[in-house]
Amino acid sequence: MEYDEFIEVVDQASGDLDTVTAKQAAAATLQTLAERLPPSAAQHLFLELPDETKPWVSGASDAGAFDIDEFLGRIARREGVDVETALDHARAVFVALGDAISPEEVEHVAAALPGTFEPLVAEAQHRHLEVLRADLCWSRVAERLDVDQATARPITSAVLETLAERIGTGQVRNLMAHLDPLLHPPLRQGLSSAGPDARRMPLEVFLRRVGRREGLAVDDATLAGDVFGHAQAVLETLAEVVSTKEWNDVAAELPADYRRLIPIRSN
Repeated sequence: MEYDEFIEVVDQASGDLDTVTAKQAAAATLQTLAERLPPSAAQHLFLELPDETKPWVSGASDAGAFDIDEFLGRIARREGVDVETALDHARAVFVALGDAISPEEVEHVAAALPGTFEPLVAEAQHRHLEVLRADLCWSRVAERLDVDQATARPITSAVLETLAERIGTGQVRNLMAHLDPLLHPPLRQGLSSAGPDARRMPLEVFLRRVGRREGLAVDDATLAGDVFGHAQAVLETLAEVVSTKEWNDVAAELPADYRRLIPIRSN
């Protein structure tokens, strides 16, 4: 693929960016990808890319095993955009990568990245991946609670962070594979803050933690009303997108006092 064709694919896949912005997105994403890949994988990628893009790959530094949150953060800083925009641009560049390099090389890149990069890898492999986009998640939570999206976002984060404290690490990572990377940070925070007793957290404590993270005064009436409703709205939204097996695995990790909070899926 020629360089101009590569940039045109980025342009089209992102929803008609102007050429300058498409080039900036390609440069930022490829440079960051080269930083994330092992040197041997970056070298293979270098050999198959258009010549004009090779300086972005060959000049990479600070290689390391960072996750998709840092990946998007680096792209955002390089472009001077927010993380949401960086994700949209990265998706478009991975679409162009899938056109520009061989299927074998796409597989090499995929094998070198952790599972949380799956939404980007799927773009390069030109396959559909059922992922709950962050904007849709916030919209559904907002609709369920009859609030605006600005209110729904911190509610969603509070519930996800507390859920990640309560269920097992493996289950959290399985959930991440179904969720937009923009929804990953509170899950990671919950994993990092989970103490040794977190997985024995009763429902009342779960709701109190959610409420405190929302900045609410969590008296008993609030727990039984607002906070319970907030948690239920977020969990119902999650249950809509993950597989029945995945959701039932989450439900199986929670004790009987959570049952009225957890939606049950049978198909």
